[in-house]
Amino acid sequence: MAFRTGLIYDEQMMNYNLLWDYPVCSIEKPERLSTSYEKLKYYGLVERCIPLPYREAIEEEIALVHSLDYIEAVKSTASMNVDELKTFSHKYDAVYFHPNSYHCAKVALGASLQLVDAVMLGEVQNGMALVRPPGHHSQKSEACGFCIFNNVAIAAKYAEKTYRTKRILIVDWDVHHGQGIQYIFEEDPSVLYFSWHRYEEQQFWPHLKDSDYSAVGKGKGVGFNINIPWNKIGMENADYLAAFFYILLPMAYEFNPELVLVSAGFDAAIGDPEGEMRATPECFAHLTHLLMPLAKGKLCVVLEGGYNLRSLSESVCMTARVLLGDPVPPLVGEMVPCTSAIESIQNARAVHQPYWNVLKNQDCAFIKDPSTIGIEEDGSQSSTATTAEEKEVTTVFTVSQGFDEFMDSHMKKVLVLTPRVRTAVSGCGEKLTILDQCLQVEKKKITMEEVGILISGGDCAELKDEYLLLSLGKIFPLIDKIMKREVRNGIAVSSTLSSGAFAARYSTTVRASRVLLLLLGETDIPTDVKEDEKILVVQVYGNQVEKKQSKYYIPISWKKDNEWDGDLLSSLFEIILPLAYGFKPELVILAVGSNIRIQEVTLAHLTHFLQVLAEGRILVISQASDLVETLVSSLLGNPLAAMSSFVLQQENALVLVKLRRELKQHWKLL
Repeated sequence: MAFRTGLIYDEQMMNYNLLWDYPVCSIEKPERLSTSYEKLKYYGLVERCIPLPYREAIEEEIALVHSLDYIEAVKSTASMNVDELKTFSHKYDAVYFHPNSYHCAKVALGASLQLVDAVMLGEVQNGMALVRPPGHHSQKSEACGFCIFNNVAIAAKYAEKTYRTKRILIVDWDVHHGQGIQYIFEEDPSVLYFSWHRYEEQQFWPHLKDSDYSAVGKGKGVGFNINIPWNKIGMENADYLAAFFYILLPMAYEFNPELVLVSAGFDAAIGDPEGEMRATPECFAHLTHLLMPLAKGKLCVVLEGGYNLRSLSESVCMTARVLLGDPVPPLVGEMVPCTSAIESIQNARAVHQPYWNVLKNQDCAFIKDPSTIGIEEDGSQSSTATTAEEKEVTTVFTVSQGFDEFMDSHMKKVLVLTPRVRTAVSGCGEKLTILDQCLQVEKKKITMEEVGILISGGDCAELKDEYLLLSLGKIFPLIDKIMKREVRNGIAVSSTLSSGAFAARYSTTVRASRVLLLLLGETDIPTDVKEDEKILVVQVYGNQVEKKQSKYYIPISWKKDNEWDGDLLSSLFEIILPLAYGFKPELVILAVGSNIRIQEVTLAHLTHFLQVLAEGRILVISQASDLVETLVSSLLGNPLAAMSSFVLQQENALVLVKLRRELKQHWKLL
């Protein structure tokens, strides 16, 4: 079930095009669909997906969002000549009609609903609908921005009506604001809508004040509309990840959706003439992976925009790979969000702070004088959102090598091979049925002398512990196989939590130049490990004496030692993942102690999130054998149960605020 991914595509949706000279709409063309599908075939992804049949939406379904008068008006375009189509199109903003538009729009919507059906009925776990025309700009009685029927908004209404879905998350990562979706749901608390979009202080289309961060919803829907307005072009991978870590993921976990719909526009990708942003294709793989633990994995990706055919098609493929369970490729470039992005994210956090418990004890002050606003001599404000110099940033590659050559070179760096075996186990027993899906790795005998060379003499007391040596005899062979790319990940049961430190040190001797070690629980860590710049250690433990922090040793000591579940995931989003993306580990080691106050389901979610790093190379070490089944299931990529609650305790929220302030000088994604 983990890798059952549906795909809907039909050539009928290519059967309309622009019939007159209309530069505003010239970039929306049939090749957007065909190029994406052909690229999926080129990479062998189509044959790995489950093909889902398309159908036309019926008028009753279209009317879930659109007025009957508007539906009749669109229907009438099927018999219009070119002059009539031109006149009709110009009633609306940036959209064109063709005699086949009505039919294609019904097929696009029907395909989106078919995907929802397949996911909600369990026929597939997740899926992608390659559809055209897009939908997120269209409103109740208005076509807009290439969009005729609002595919994703209707899909949400359809899921509510057909499957009694109570909470739906819509993530709109198109570079344009999906004002149509916002207006449809702005008074509806059952739908959490998140959009980031090029805004430039209202200078960019659709030029709406409602696209700013201050639009949070109305009436009962207050707090359920999240806008991240980008006030500059050239936003990069780090800017998009920061928005997920500090806004979307914490709020989504508190919301606890039963279905996730993605308005997947790829015009935020590098090279797109509309977006002028710099998200690389693999960024969308990361975003997809970060959404997959929500809603028990029920995730529907529906195509919206994307107008550079190469970056569009590569981004579609990156998204599909992760839906299919492939490793998440590495992100290139520095993980440093720009000042303008930080300002937009901070203001969105501030305006939503009254409505979300996870934000109530956070540092969420407004930034009143954003860097993109200048002051004229007469005292009036002027936008400096995008300067001529900044506009050049997206065309640097065209000067030196050409975009296709740039993309060829870039994709070679990020396309990764998938190990034939996903998960290996050692010393976990053989009674669990789920272990039949894993490779059993034999233990080997480890001597005190072999381990002693990893740690200096002053820290060698534990080496006399026979149980530690037995544990390392299970762990070291797993590390060897992971680093040789023979398996993607692994798990071992260890009697001692300190084995994680020895495992990290050993990893640096077998191809891992950087290792992230996440320890859950109390244990002493050898000084050699704390001071090793190749190892980033994050230790999360209960209400005990605070430990001395350094750049590469980060202790997180909870002030309130109740259940850690919400606290742990909050620290993951706001501290651990931002640190890890800056550090760029080649191996992740998660060591889970016994008697920690964390539910099994939370550990499963944590394990999934950590697989976004290091191409999925992760070793889990558990002191408790009764956690093995849950952890192995997560390592195999199986859907995760929903968390029962997501609460960040006030005292522990203040711990994270203090820690972020102390660390941000070293780690820029903080």
